[in-house]
Amino acid sequence: MKYVGNKDLLRHHKTAFLASGKISSEEVMQCYDWATEMRDRGECVVSGFSSKLEQDVLHFLLKGSQPIIIVLARRMYKQLPEQWQQALDSRRLLIISTSDATRQSKATAAERNRYVAGLCESIRFAGVSPESSLYPLFAEYKEKVDDKDTSVIRRET
Repeated sequence: MKYVGNKDLLRHHKTAFLASGKISSEEVMQCYDWATEMRDRGECVVSGFSSKLEQDVLHFLLKGSQPIIIVLARRMYKQLPEQWQQALDSRRLLIISTSDATRQSKATAAERNRYVAGLCESIRFAGVSPESSLYPLFAEYKEKVDDKDTSVIRRET
């Protein structure tokens, strides 16, 4: 593993955010509200921030001052995205690379998601259904899912 940023963030209580590629507009809005709430509460959020929704959530989080951990499913960037620089400079960002692959693949993303789920004390899943590639991870880490996470509970029943 390779790290850039503040490794002390690993000591915080961490909540993972993992989103399926298929998600309803209602659930998208719930995720935006959740991201804003996490930002306002100063909670540390961990994700790969690779899907469109995850990138949107990162956008909300970067506007705050809370800790963020980005876990890449590929090798570390040679040049970090410019929008991450302020958070990095203020020591509230940690970037972890879990793979030496040049690009993210389904296999490296699955490995990254498993790492994120194991790293965090709680998990927010979005858009998970039995057909989702995240469903096995949801089933394995169900005890870490916040009881208020109705998007998962509703979809599973």
